[in-house]
Amino acid sequence: MLERIYKAQNLMDTACNTLGRQINIMEVCGTHTVSIFRNGIKSTLPKKIKLLSGPGCPVCVTDQGYIDIILQLADRDDCLIATYGDMIRVPGKGGSLETKQPNANIKVVLSSEDALQLAKDNPSRKVVFVAVGFETTAPATAVVVKEAAQESIDNFCILSGHKLVIPAMRALVSEKNHNIDAFLCPGHVSVIIGFGAFAEIVERFGRSCVVAGFEPLQIIEGLGEICRQLAAGKAELKSVYTAVVTEQGNTTAQEIIAECFEPVDGYWRGLGKIEKSTLKLKDKYSRFDAFKRFNITEMPGEDMSGCRCGEVLCGLIEPPECGLFGKSCTPEEPVGPCMVSSEGACAAWFKYGGVMGSGYQEIRRPGSQ
Repeated sequence: MLERIYKAQNLMDTACNTLGRQINIMEVCGTHTVSIFRNGIKSTLPKKIKLLSGPGCPVCVTDQGYIDIILQLADRDDCLIATYGDMIRVPGKGGSLETKQPNANIKVVLSSEDALQLAKDNPSRKVVFVAVGFETTAPATAVVVKEAAQESIDNFCILSGHKLVIPAMRALVSEKNHNIDAFLCPGHVSVIIGFGAFAEIVERFGRSCVVAGFEPLQIIEGLGEICRQLAAGKAELKSVYTAVVTEQGNTTAQEIIAECFEPVDGYWRGLGKIEKSTLKLKDKYSRFDAFKRFNITEMPGEDMSGCRCGEVLCGLIEPPECGLFGKSCTPEEPVGPCMVSSEGACAAWFKYGGVMGSGYQEIRRPGSQ
């Protein structure tokens, strides 16, 4: 293990010496962000390597307008809102679902199947499933939509907030943050879409893309591989998460997503409107589309006053640069979603103190940067 760590650190040192400037690497996945902080990985890196937390937390990137729609539906007497617990505390214009918790219209579920069962158990209510997530959770949503169609459970519908990772990365490097040198690509999403899906980012934008798992050693090896490429001056596509990620991904999961959904333009917090970045139910299943059922047009929402979550998600600032961080915005009383979510960058900075974290002992060679 130590030999592998030293090898990765040598690659990092070489890249820093070769480029002679700060190297900006964005970890796209929120699970990576938490693992990096929890294990103190930042403290093992050369000073010239800067890790940026990206738009990899589905709760965080969900636009304010979508949150406000959920809150409006929760006020309807004929609706029953089924949501994962991590959406409960995200603030909107009218508070959050948590502030409405005494309202019997809100139910926390652990799976999409639980949401469908809620519809079966409450045939007189319209059950709206808050379907938020990336390609990782989209197949499970598609499964219950198909099941609802087969069993004619017409009081069930979904408010699709499913997002696609590649369009967001494209928007980042082409519009929002030109200083990103490379991406540490998400492991969970890559299981579904395959590491080959990131080829566009490498070929079109010249950014290295390396898929890694979530253990400290894998993350460090992923960063080492990125630095090897940067030092060589050639962006490449590679996975160091070979145990579960293939180039093609899970084709069965891809097929069920394609059967039920189609990509449309959608709004992201911090990134604005991104072309073909959000999953919408196809016409075949449109009767289960909450947007159509309730005649809702999604519009971009206004972020909470002073909250800079959008800039954090684009890697433009670090959480402590937000004037609200640790003051009026804390995990107990969050102002923005990056402090709400367990995978949010602000929550990770607050909990683990920004750099050191705990649980991973610093290992540096004498004389290293």
